Amino acid sequence: METRRKWLAAAAGAQAVAASVELVAQVPSYGLSLIGPLLAAHRLSARVTAVLGAVAVTVTLLGASSARSSAWGVALNVAAVSLWAVFTAHTRARAERALDDVTRLAVTAQEALARPLPDRVGHVDLAAHTRSCDPNALLGGDVHDAVLTSAGPRLLLADVKGHGAQAIRVSAAVLAAFRRAAATEPDPVRLAHTLDELLRPELGPEDFVTLLLADFRPGEVRIVNCGHPAPLRVGRRLCPLAPPRPSPPLGLGPVPQVQRVHLSAGQRLLLHTDGLTDARDGDRVPFRLDVPQVHAALAEPALPDALEHLTDLVVRHTGGAPLGDDLTIVIAQPTHSLMAVEQERGARSRPARPQP
Repeated sequence: METRRKWLAAAAGAQAVAASVELVAQVPSYGLSLIGPLLAAHRLSARVTAVLGAVAVTVTLLGASSARSSAWGVALNVAAVSLWAVFTAHTRARAERALDDVTRLAVTAQEALARPLPDRVGHVDLAAHTRSCDPNALLGGDVHDAVLTSAGPRLLLADVKGHGAQAIRVSAAVLAAFRRAAATEPDPVRLAHTLDELLRPELGPEDFVTLLLADFRPGEVRIVNCGHPAPLRVGRRLCPLAPPRPSPPLGLGPVPQVQRVHLSAGQRLLLHTDGLTDARDGDRVPFRLDVPQVHAALAEPALPDALEHLTDLVVRHTGGAPLGDDLTIVIAQPTHSLMAVEQERGARSRPARPQP
């Protein structure tokens, strides 16, 4: 709306200048009188363009000498160009409306696929940030989702080969496959194999999908990593959780296995795609996670504050420049109620002390 107001002011101002030259200075400049409708045709409505065209024709007639036989011919030329400007404005406005409709449909479809993570799934608090390197795409090559299984919360973080809009088709297939199987498959290793089988028809010979599954249990998280950047356990220090045996990504013959990681009270998990560590400054230096500033950001008591401070560090590191890859960050922390369940189970399993 603000841009159209500026264009209207520019077109009206140009038309006023043309009228001044024609009528006040009495300098015949019939081409200049057309600048108003020509400007309007680029951004304003056909109705506004027609009004400015009528003004241009009127100014041409008033500024022309009645003694000159060519006055009416000039006015007809101005009228013809003004009509062309009106037709152009009408065609452009109709195309813009159609583009707006298609864009709204595309945004709605992407929002349905890339639905935001809730603040809590089961007994796990979550905070997530995702950004496509393509400013016109909400969903890129990064995929994240969460479900509540009968055994507890399960997180997915995946990264499709490629980025931005070109990766949307495979990203949508990853989400569809996960939502189809994740809630009913208790074993994360079998789930990884199932996702690999479901995605195989969607992948080309050189396509692949890195995958990270995190199943939260009382006091621990069970991780399956297929070629994905290792998550970090955040406590008194940052501990990278590299898999004991690396696995290729989905599509390249994955050999997943479960990695069981202890999570004590107050510890949290940072999951991310390689868009985080690939964020570079002006000297092409990548963003580092093993620095005190990152640890301090991730140690913020509230998850949203920790996420905000971490993304601020990334922005400061890159100087606000566009990212070269899609970026997704997820911070997960079991709540105290989950820890209480763990302690209660531990107390029940310990033998009672003999009374003296």
